[in-house]
Amino acid sequence: MAAILTHVKAWTYSEYGKTVDVLKFAHSVPLPSLKEDQVLIKVAAASLNPIDYKRTEGMFKDTDSPLPTVPGYDVAGVVVKVGSEVKKFKVGDEVYGDINENAVVHPKVIGSLSEYTAAEEKLLAHKPQNLTFAEAASLPLTIETAYEGLQQAGFSAGKSILVLGGAGGVGTHIIQLAKHVFGASKVAATSSTGKLELLRNLGADLPIDYTKENFEDLPEKFDVVYDAVGQTDRAFKALKEGGKVVTIVPPGFPPAIFFMLTSNGAILEKLRPYLESGKVTPILDPKSPFPFSQTVEAFSYLETGRATGKVVVHPIP
Repeated sequence: MAAILTHVKAWTYSEYGKTVDVLKFAHSVPLPSLKEDQVLIKVAAASLNPIDYKRTEGMFKDTDSPLPTVPGYDVAGVVVKVGSEVKKFKVGDEVYGDINENAVVHPKVIGSLSEYTAAEEKLLAHKPQNLTFAEAASLPLTIETAYEGLQQAGFSAGKSILVLGGAGGVGTHIIQLAKHVFGASKVAATSSTGKLELLRNLGADLPIDYTKENFEDLPEKFDVVYDAVGQTDRAFKALKEGGKVVTIVPPGFPPAIFFMLTSNGAILEKLRPYLESGKVTPILDPKSPFPFSQTVEAFSYLETGRATGKVVVHPIP
């Protein structure tokens, strides 16, 4: 079937704007031919990220791929075809990953909110056996971002960290990775009142209710502050001398370390033992998963900024 597959059902937009206005369901979207280093994936689940709706709104249209576009970076599914140079995967393998190596420079025209999508072998990893497709799809962009930021900050065992935005898609993974993979001596994290218990369960030693206290007024200071919400200007006030601020929210304010993720399946493979042992767990918003038919509603919910963990679309189609 995969050999003759030329068109797919998918969510698509042909002009920039708000997802609720421009995202439409299409019954027949042309599928580009498979490149030698790519695999074709029968999509089982996809997760949404803020980068998706920022792209839809035209925030980086100067470097975007031409419209019309099928959105979606994160995918989990089954390999149905492999390019001639692919070594790591075979037909039938369950895989997951962030299909766009560079988030804002020519991301794929056919993203993960489609029946099928293609991705380079190096961007994908084998799905951990204990995770559902929905759980696996929730991980790639956010867990890779969390890991890469900790690496960029030179985080290591025995250091302390403050996570700004601990209950979000990236924040829930920063807490877990800092504690259970990197060996943090202390993890503090901010969230609203109702999410403090989640932070504790993820491994935060000091959950901070940002509705009641300012983190920069705390007597305790930290080796690293990881800003996942855009409070870099305040983050420096919570640093120990010689500490580092890392952020994923532009513009980043030097000397903060600002970075954008380069998708890399090797990070997912490296974290596989932690995922399979349950030391690191996917966090799906209680409203997840949204069925494929409710993708627009899923975006609207993500855009409220109130999601806990990840918003996932499953099953597809």
